[in-house]
Amino acid sequence: MFSAIPFNLLGGEKKEADYIVTGTWSGKAAGEAKKYGTINTVVNLGSGKYTSVPPQSEWKQLNPNAAYVYLCDNETVEGVEFEHLPETHGVPIIADMSSNLLSKKIDVTKYGCIYACAQKNFGAAGLTIMIIRDDLLKIPPHPLCPGIMRFADLVKERSMINTPATYCIYIAGLVFEWILHEIGGIEKMEAINRLKAKKLYDYIDASGYYKNPVALHNRSIMNVPFVGKHADLEKKWLEEAEKEGLVTLAGHRSVGGFRASIYNAMPVEGVEKLIAFMKKFAEAHP
Repeated sequence: MFSAIPFNLLGGEKKEADYIVTGTWSGKAAGEAKKYGTINTVVNLGSGKYTSVPPQSEWKQLNPNAAYVYLCDNETVEGVEFEHLPETHGVPIIADMSSNLLSKKIDVTKYGCIYACAQKNFGAAGLTIMIIRDDLLKIPPHPLCPGIMRFADLVKERSMINTPATYCIYIAGLVFEWILHEIGGIEKMEAINRLKAKKLYDYIDASGYYKNPVALHNRSIMNVPFVGKHADLEKKWLEEAEKEGLVTLAGHRSVGGFRASIYNAMPVEGVEKLIAFMKKFAEAHP
């Protein structure tokens, strides 16, 4: 998708796009897009400093003639999530929502295109869902755009240019049924996710032992990075957490520390168990 977006949307009269780089994945997307057109990075705080989405007044000016404005709505590595969408004055917003689609209610009419890889909140790796505005399908793709990446052709063929990832689609269908009928819909799913995040952030903030570096208004409800008081105890913390059945809590290799990813499938009880362990460790290693 990092390639497919510019391949499809920079093939017409408009050859420029604005990218809002607020973390690792939007940075990678911008780097890939530069192969296919003129990419203007309107926000880029630099690796290791992604702890907020700056106010739009502090950005470089958006290009009113850009083909699109690209953003990653939730950065999994840094735990930075957009509080609200930027004002683009009619330029379509393209959003990577791989880690937070189905975690909260969204208004799809505010976007030109939304895409999301399945493996975070609604299925298994190997499937990507895309929601795209009809008018964007009329833009002629780049002449070198591979057939399998041509959005208009995918829509025309009902996503069956080739045999799609049938098992992943089946699993996604089960997840949709679960959210609709067992959870009670996306509003209730969002309420559960916000409760999980609040419990964990509230403990971290009150603990005096752990710290989350992200600005309050941009804290992700899906990915919660944090560090402990003693960096030299990180390995021990992870080892003891694993003994408690708490796994994959290491922070991304680029930032270190810890990261709790509390996607839809994580129950409230799982977050409460994590908090209990964090308290016990802090007491044992003051």
